[in-house]
Amino acid sequence: MTAKEFINRIAHSKGDFLQEFLDMLEKTKTGFCAIGGLAVNAYAEPVVSLDLDVVIAADKTAHLLDALKKRYSVAEFPNSVNVTEPASDLRIQIQTDSRYQSFIKRAAHKKVLGYEMPVAAIEDVLQGKIWAAMDETRRASKRQKDMADIMRLVEAREDLISLVPESLRKRIFI
Repeated sequence: MTAKEFINRIAHSKGDFLQEFLDMLEKTKTGFCAIGGLAVNAYAEPVVSLDLDVVIAADKTAHLLDALKKRYSVAEFPNSVNVTEPASDLRIQIQTDSRYQSFIKRAAHKKVLGYEMPVAAIEDVLQGKIWAAMDETRRASKRQKDMADIMRLVEAREDLISLVPESLRKRIFI
């Protein structure tokens, strides 16, 4: 079984929602990169997730959302847009917080669960996870996962520990 077949089986996908989404980004010439837990998988031992978090070029957002709404369920929130497909448990979350925009230009193509896509630089993935872990408005369970992802990144590249704020280091690296 290939990595793509594995993730599609876990997501109960009837088709290949992730590949369709990536193809749409390519067709609309939309700059983007993966930034969340699946991006962590590009640098550390993979963990299965049914969420793909991405940031897309801000100037392409409106055009892309119009195209997505024609094919998928789209829910807009203050700092994100969730895209789902009824025939798949995979969820795509587009981060609209402007802090993530600079991640796109530093991204590099990597393989994530069998899919080739731009992935934010490891330092940027770590920064996004730090922001998420320190966001008190997020559910505690989500912040715990973010802290685990920070630990995975630091274990993959120990020099990254210097980028983790002291307050988080004390909570993560007991």
